[in-house]
Amino acid sequence: MRKTTKVQVKVWGDGALFTRPEGKVERVSYPLMTASAARGILEAILWKPEFRYRICSISVLKPPIFHSIVRNEVENKATITKKFIEQPEDRYADDMRQLRHSLYLKDAAYIIRAEIVLQPDTQQPIEKYEAMFTRRIQKGQCFSRPYLGTREFSANFGPVSATDTPIKWTEEIGPMFFDYRYPQNGTTVIPFFFNASVQDGVMHIPEHLFEEVKSFVR
Repeated sequence: MRKTTKVQVKVWGDGALFTRPEGKVERVSYPLMTASAARGILEAILWKPEFRYRICSISVLKPPIFHSIVRNEVENKATITKKFIEQPEDRYADDMRQLRHSLYLKDAAYIIRAEIVLQPDTQQPIEKYEAMFTRRIQKGQCFSRPYLGTREFSANFGPVSATDTPIKWTEEIGPMFFDYRYPQNGTTVIPFFFNASVQDGVMHIPEHLFEEVKSFVR
């Protein structure tokens, strides 16, 4: 019985923001989608505990165009505690406003190619999940609305057509966030990075990254 199968999907939207961690409080996007963001989109379309996704490549269909926006945000989130209920106090959003700058991608489109990998204890054949994924792509069904990096940039998705070709773009991106690693002992979550590069509009994800992260997971 086969344990893996390849799937693909086209995603696009008016904007995208794949935040670089070195941007601190200012949200600055990578020039293309990250592997973890691609996995999140696939899991929003179809997720089952019987398998996991392994991202193979991300193809860029439109040139990365950055757009800047500055917005008012509050520095603290609203929390309701027992103390606050017993001793309520007035709080005004105007007193907590801060300017936040975001550098996001405008009019983004990608092709995600991935593998569905069955978990060792899965009894159902992989053809079942492959058919479920294909049916959802064709009908536009999803468990939750997928988004391009942040929830404010919702993503459209559909089948890949013959006219969808990557752009002419070759560049060394440098360190890019891949995924989180969970240590066997302790509760500290460790972000894992890799040196990303785009070749003829396609960023390939090295297969050994998944094994390194998996071997670190509890």
